[in-house]
Amino acid sequence: MKTIKFGIIGAGLMGREFASATSRWCHLTEINAKPELVAVCDKNPALYPWYQNNFPTIKQITAEYKELLANPEVEAVYCAVPHNLHEQIYCDIIKSGRHLLGEKPFGIDKKANDAIMKCIKEHPGVIVRCSSEFPFYPPMQRIGHLLETDFFGALIEVNSGFLHSSDLNPMKPINWKRMIEFNGEYGCMGDLGMHACHFPFRAGFIPKNVRAVLSKLVKERPGKDGKMVPCITWDNATLLCEVEDKQFGHSFPLTIKTQRIAPGETDTWYFEVKGMKGCAKWTSKNPRRLELLEYNGGDQAVQQIDMGYETAFKTITGGIFEFGFTDSILQMWASFVTEITEGKPKGKFVSCVTPEEAALSHKLFTAALESWKNSSTVAL
Repeated sequence: MKTIKFGIIGAGLMGREFASATSRWCHLTEINAKPELVAVCDKNPALYPWYQNNFPTIKQITAEYKELLANPEVEAVYCAVPHNLHEQIYCDIIKSGRHLLGEKPFGIDKKANDAIMKCIKEHPGVIVRCSSEFPFYPPMQRIGHLLETDFFGALIEVNSGFLHSSDLNPMKPINWKRMIEFNGEYGCMGDLGMHACHFPFRAGFIPKNVRAVLSKLVKERPGKDGKMVPCITWDNATLLCEVEDKQFGHSFPLTIKTQRIAPGETDTWYFEVKGMKGCAKWTSKNPRRLELLEYNGGDQAVQQIDMGYETAFKTITGGIFEFGFTDSILQMWASFVTEITEGKPKGKFVSCVTPEEAALSHKLFTAALESWKNSSTVAL
């Protein structure tokens, strides 16, 4: 089995999730390569002991990412840093010849993303992908298979979203994701939007235009010293897009919703397709349940299918057991490692976000800002 040596730049929440996934790699039963964590970079030394205590393969701990990129052992990098750092660090990783799995949104704004895209084109031998775990849940994999058939017929509408309620408390202290200089003008769209866009974009549902409704519900939050400071990023966004159904020659609405303030939602993904012949719906609130409706002229009855551990990359887990978030991370990383070693994904819906899809999200979010500003529908 081939070993790919990884470095992590940004050792916080998602860096630890990746590191943990490398320890679970034996869970996968049919894969020809594995990641090995050899280097970690973060400005916060308080994060170092967890890595040092749990990963004896790590030979380098540093506060400077350029020192990690100078390490000849490092072949690929996972980078999870604030959005304002994406352009510089992502481009430096790509220029160093390391494969990159980066966090969304691939640049704080469209200008930054354009620079990253230019760098990618100048280094065609580097595999670059963006993180999104959403499609790897078994019901979403099943919906992907259905989209490759004629199950749905002419499309009526598609709805996709990512909701959570972590900012419902107005006294929650501010963090970098609520500061425009770090998170960007997109606000919740930059932070959450790629998760809601990944599957529609992969299905070929490309927006022609957008009408956006954006909300700033909490205008200020406590700072580090307890004093109230401005909170000026967008909390919630609803994007109504028009998409052309080329097969049937009409347009249908695609609604993309991202919310930091969604009462009752802890961390909810959802996806729904309605067609003239069939419909499908899934939400992570009930992660194993897939709802399907097939219409043949009679009664319109919704099936509720409780799916088991039916994954794109096979594992030791029995098929009757339930799939969870850490499993989706392992599947996503299996996809990225497969693309590095084989040069292509296992399937259309078994792949991480491509740079082109990330660039399309920037085009959409930039148009959404213009739409809200001018109360207009903006063409993409």
